[in-house]
Amino acid sequence: MIEIEKVIIVEGRSDKQKIEKIVNEPVEIICTNGTISDAKLEEMIEELYYKEVYILVDADEAGEKLRKQFRREFPEAEHIYIDRMYREVAAAPNWHIAQVLLRANFNVHYHYLLKR
Repeated sequence: MIEIEKVIIVEGRSDKQKIEKIVNEPVEIICTNGTISDAKLEEMIEELYYKEVYILVDADEAGEKLRKQFRREFPEAEHIYIDRMYREVAAAPNWHIAQVLLRANFNVHYHYLLKR
């Protein structure tokens, strides 16, 4: 059994599905379903303490609120940003998601980097 060292935290299941098909390495993807309680966040911090944690949420008010919560409670996490013009991770083109993940040092399936 392989221990997964990288974790990406996203808002919704459609975000998770998009990232799963683009990433070309073992990664755990956790959905917050848009919000997260302080108790769940504390539990998550304990579980993820020794892992590389990345936050990839929508470029909207709800996403920014979630980012602030993670910055405060989990300052070691690295934040990945999509271009604001796409607003939602699920709505961003695959090539854009592949590029932002590649910049964050994730291996991605090469064909997703091509604009179509």
